[in-house]
Amino acid sequence: MGFFLETLLGGLMAGMLYSLVALGFVLIFKASGVFNFAQGAMVLFAALAMARFAEWIPIWTGVESPVIANIAAFAIAALMMWAVAWLIEFLALRHLVNQEGTTLLMATLGISYFLDGLGQTIFGSSIYKIDVGMPKEPIMMFESLFEGGVLINKEDLYAAVIAAILVAALSLFFQKTATGRALRAVADDHQAAQSIGIPLNRIWVIVWTVAGVVALVAGMIWGSKLGVQFSLTTIALRALPVVILGGLTSVPGAIIGGLIIGVGEKLSEVFLGPYVGGGIEIWFAYVLALVFLLFRPQGLFGEKIIDRV
Repeated sequence: MGFFLETLLGGLMAGMLYSLVALGFVLIFKASGVFNFAQGAMVLFAALAMARFAEWIPIWTGVESPVIANIAAFAIAALMMWAVAWLIEFLALRHLVNQEGTTLLMATLGISYFLDGLGQTIFGSSIYKIDVGMPKEPIMMFESLFEGGVLINKEDLYAAVIAAILVAALSLFFQKTATGRALRAVADDHQAAQSIGIPLNRIWVIVWTVAGVVALVAGMIWGSKLGVQFSLTTIALRALPVVILGGLTSVPGAIIGGLIIGVGEKLSEVFLGPYVGGGIEIWFAYVLALVFLLFRPQGLFGEKIIDRV
C-alpha cells in the first residue's frame, strides 16, 4: 500500500506541473480561439531570462544574497514577458483581427521561432542553472501508517504546491473577474466583443502577459529540476495530451487532465511496464489523447462546438 501511495503522489505532483504548462495553451485559446504553438518557446525564453539575470544581477549590483537576486531576476523576467506580449499584440495580433483561425495559428508558429532565436541571441545557448532554493533531498512520510513509509521528493512537492496555487488563482481570475469574462467573450467572437466596448487590443496584451508569467513559473520550476536548455521547449509537447484530455477551453480541465495524465503515466509504468518491456510512461499520454480525439474531441470539460450552416 505504501509503494502504491508513493507512486500515486508522484503522479499527482508531476500532473500539477503538466497542468501548469497546459494552462498557457488554455489561456491563449480562451482569448483568441487559436492554439498557441509558441507556448514552449515562451517557457524557454522566460527561463533563460530568469537564469541569466540571476547570474548578472550580483555582478552588476554587488548583491550577494541569492534570494534578492532571484526575486529581482523574476521581476525583470516578468516585465520582459509583458514587453513580449505587447510586441506580439502590436506587431502581429492587431493586424489579424477576425482572420481565419489558420492564420492566427501560423502567426503563433512564427512567434515560436522568433522567440527561440531571440532568447538564445540575448541570453546564450548553453545549459544554465536556476537555483531558487527548493530542497532536493527526499523525505520519508507516513512511517506510522505504512511499513517503510512513503518517500517523497521535496522539490517535487514544493513545485506542485506552487503550481496548485497559481492554477487556483487563475481559475478564480477567469470565473470571478470582469476581465476574465471579457476574455471569454473575445474568444467567442472578436467583432461582437468589440461592438459592446471590450478593448480587444488590451485584452490580448493581458492574456499574453498572464500566459507569459505562467510560462515563467513553469520555466523556473522545470529549469530548477532539469537545467535551462533548448530542450525545455519540448515540455510543451508533454502538455498537449493534457489539453486534449481536459479541453482547450477549460481551466479546470487543464488541472484534471494534468492529474489524470501524471497519475496514469506513473501507475502504468510501475505496474504494467514490467509486463510489456517498460517505456509506457513515454507514450501513455499520447495514446490516451488519441482515444479522446476519436470519441470525445472536445475533451472532458471542453465546450462542444456547433457550426450552423
